[in-house]
Amino acid sequence: MSASTLSPAPAPTGAAAASRGPSLLRRLAATPEAGVILACVVAFIVFAVAAPTYSSTPNMQVMGRDLAQFGILAIGESFVILTGGIDLSVGGLAGLSGILVGWFSVTHGIPAPLAILLTLLICAGIGYWHGSMVNRLNVPPFVITLVTFTICKGLALSITGGTPITNLSNIFGDLSLYYVGPVPIPAIIFVGVAVAAWFALERTYIGRQIYAVGGNLEAARLAGIPVARRRTTAYVTSSVLSGVVGMLIIGRLGVADPSIAGTGYELTAIAAAVVGGVSLFGGEGRIVGIAAGAILLELISQGLLSLNVNTYYLTVAQGVVLGVAILADRLRAKFFGTGRS
Repeated sequence: MSASTLSPAPAPTGAAAASRGPSLLRRLAATPEAGVILACVVAFIVFAVAAPTYSSTPNMQVMGRDLAQFGILAIGESFVILTGGIDLSVGGLAGLSGILVGWFSVTHGIPAPLAILLTLLICAGIGYWHGSMVNRLNVPPFVITLVTFTICKGLALSITGGTPITNLSNIFGDLSLYYVGPVPIPAIIFVGVAVAAWFALERTYIGRQIYAVGGNLEAARLAGIPVARRRTTAYVTSSVLSGVVGMLIIGRLGVADPSIAGTGYELTAIAAAVVGGVSLFGGEGRIVGIAAGAILLELISQGLLSLNVNTYYLTVAQGVVLGVAILADRLRAKFFGTGRS
């Protein structure tokens, strides 16, 4: 073997070395997770400097509880969006599930664990119904989930007569208000759900098929992927996670209040998913980005509260962040070849 064969390759110089920098920047710019994670870091530093109480332990614990509610909803919502659909029912269903579990356990005396299981089964049935309507009758997801949202809000008021259900089992407060060390239990639940969702989407055949369905529905069908089953799986996942969030909400409030639980949560869930890099056209997005998107929205919301900004502007801020995220998604699709134009 000749000496020239053994000598190391020369380090890139000149134009070759200069080209590596733009290439790295291009890859980072084309990765939505990198941008939202950087935004989280910047937002935390800015608000921590501007408001001394922002980074205090009690405030961080409050953010952990809020993040669990919005983050779990966003993860469920992302499953549906990845298939090319949308679920507008998550907020209403979260509110109804809190009412149902309180109604079963308090009004009808069903043991709390059984009431929880029964409520989650009902939520799963609602998700299955969404999938059936979309798959068998080709009902637009926007329409069928909006119908469910309206029904859920009406049922929550009808069941309770507008009066909150009190004397809830301690199990709900234990799940929502207690800690493991300094970390709220809801935050731990959120991490567990995120890890499970990451494994399901990125390490299983079912997860890969969900991406394929959203990426190209007809190609997925021709490849033998059970399209209807995968879309139904996504809607069931979203509905069940909405039920989990409803139980966390009533545990935190101490009552099952139909006028409060889940109100407006669907906007935050969709915003967190899209901010985290999930394409509204389906087929693109990762759990890391979705979790970061939920964290970013929570950092901004709590930051504005810490600065004593009027609460009416919080929804405005969410809308602005969502608009910027959608614009960034389209710009990535146009200039970096990611997403679908």
